[in-house]
Amino acid sequence: MVMTAASRLRDGFGRPIGDLRLSVTDRCNLRCVYCIPEETPEFQPRHELLSFEEMDRLVGCFVRLGVTKIRLTGGEPLLRRQLDRLVAKIAARPQIRDIALTTNATRLRDQLDGLVAAGLRRINISLDTLRSDRFRRMTQRTGLDTVLEGIHLAQASGLSPVKVNVVTMRGFNDDEFVDFGRFARRTGAIVRFIEFMPLEAGDVWSRKLLVPGAEVRQALSAWRELVPLDPTHNAETAERFRFADGRGEIGIIAPVTRPFCGACNRARLTADGKLLTCLFAHEEVDLKTPMRSGARDADVEDLIAGAWRRKEPGHLINSPTFVRPKRTMSAIGG
Repeated sequence: MVMTAASRLRDGFGRPIGDLRLSVTDRCNLRCVYCIPEETPEFQPRHELLSFEEMDRLVGCFVRLGVTKIRLTGGEPLLRRQLDRLVAKIAARPQIRDIALTTNATRLRDQLDGLVAAGLRRINISLDTLRSDRFRRMTQRTGLDTVLEGIHLAQASGLSPVKVNVVTMRGFNDDEFVDFGRFARRTGAIVRFIEFMPLEAGDVWSRKLLVPGAEVRQALSAWRELVPLDPTHNAETAERFRFADGRGEIGIIAPVTRPFCGACNRARLTADGKLLTCLFAHEEVDLKTPMRSGARDADVEDLIAGAWRRKEPGHLINSPTFVRPKRTMSAIGG
């Protein structure tokens, strides 16, 4: 079956499904202050997590409904052993145009070649500071040099583009925007600044810690002239800019102060098989239980289609009625 743009599954607001964020684990080896607390978190029992075969089967269901892009997330996805096997399974599907990975890169060195050979095309690497002492403060672990090496190795491997995701937080890294601008110009990696969202454990989030994307842009523009770039597609989350002399690109993702829900085409599948149609969704559709109970692919696709048609118009972060989802970012998959 060939899914055309016209026949692709759409929600009640006309938004087509196109992008699946597939979490392969809720575990992580870092304890970032905006994500997982230092105390031992309650991870899912391993038998509750989807197998690679189950993930691949569900990918097939999503593909038949119109998904063409897959992003593997976690937790930290490289904690899942033999992740290249899953990449190879997904890459074998001709409908998939793009397979990407979001990682903290602390375990990338030993797995990179296998992932690229399996069909990985792009990579996003999380790095919130360029200073060793702050890296320790923000992740509650050491390893800045390992992450920087991972960025270099990813670029050398031919993955393109290599993006660096920076979660901005007042009082933590809000004086490093120009440093990251220099980093983008020096390395050629695309640096993307992401507003801190209320999805962390421990109720750390507050508007006092929020750095609006407009402030990041202002700081960088005061340093060097920025030129806006046209989005590559209407569902793009980042406002993209290059420096006026052509050296370096940065992006600003502002889900709190400038929501981009109106063109959202992303579905999320948790590592334990729950479908969410928004990062802040409260409704979770269980796909694992029916699948393990003998449901046909067509039955699973009906569940996906029903959930997508009920997709929320947008998150309610800026509404007085906003309620945080039960899951944290690490348990949802970014």
